[in-house]
Parts: sequence; C-alpha cells; structure tokens
Amino acid sequence: MEFREAKNKFVQTWGALGSQWGINKTMAQIHALLMVAPEALSMEDIMEELHISRGNASMNLRALMDWGLIYKDLKPGERKEFFIAEKDLDEVAVKVAQERSRREIKPTLKVLKEVSSANISDTSAEARQFKEQTAKLYDFVLKADNMIEKVTEYKDNWIGRLVMKIMK
Repeated sequence: MEFREAKNKFVQTWGALGSQWGINKTMAQIHALLMVAPEALSMEDIMEELHISRGNASMNLRALMDWGLIYKDLKPGERKEFFIAEKDLDEVAVKVAQERSRREIKPTLKVLKEVSSANISDTSAEARQFKEQTAKLYDFVLKADNMIEKVTEYKDNWIGRLVMKIMK
C-alpha cells in the first residue's frame, strides 16, 4: 500500500469512528489529518487535502479547538493560521470523555433527576413504575458519570496513573 493511500484510508476510517465519539465525520477527519501531520497545517492545506469548503473547515476547526483536541500554532511572519493536534492519545481520550460528559451526560442527569423527583399527583401503577425506573436510571447514569470523572482525573491521581500503567 502506498503512503498516500494508507493516509487517506486512516483519515476516512477515523472520520467514520468520529460518529461514535459524538462528533461529525468531517471534524474527525480533520483531527485525523492533523494527528498524523508532521507539522502544523493551515486551513487551506486542510481544505485541499479533504476537499471541503472554507465554512466547513472553519466550523470544524473551531469545534475541535473547543473540545481541546487541536490548537493554533502561530508562525512568525505568517498571516495564515496553522493548526496542530493533541498527539497524546491518553489526553485525547480524556478530552473526548470530558466533553461528551459535559454535552450529553450532564444534561441527561438533569432531566432524569427532575422527572424522577417530580411531585406527580398520579398514583397509578404506571406512574409509580415511571418514578422508580427513572430514579434507577438517574442513579446508574450518575455512577457512570462519576466513574468517567475519576478515570479522566487519573493524571492527578497516583492510583489512576498506576492503573493506566498496568493497562498499557
């Protein structure tokens, strides 16, 4: 397999994987491209490589920066903006988990807490079942979120670092 073909296959596959992280395909493709790039790339480089519009590139670069997965790389004397990816895969996993918790799990917890603790005047079996099940879901999701928080704090915790070393 030629280098260009291998690189393209990786970028396409990482893009498809992105939807499982909760990000769109183009955002994941830009991330993949920047992760394997030996140096920072400009928006124009990214647009050309991925055959995407300026608006699409700009929107996804901004989103990747919001997630903390890429950074601007300022080059003296250059008017263009350049971008570089976080290349530490442990750090990438932590940032994705934290962002997904913030965007998806925390809002779900808020709703589950609200509906499971609501004063529902209906005393039917269906209403009781609803309250019981949503309370169980709240407890489960809260535990999962707490576990995600503990795992993502591993760099600040010697036990977490030890567990990560063992897993490697």
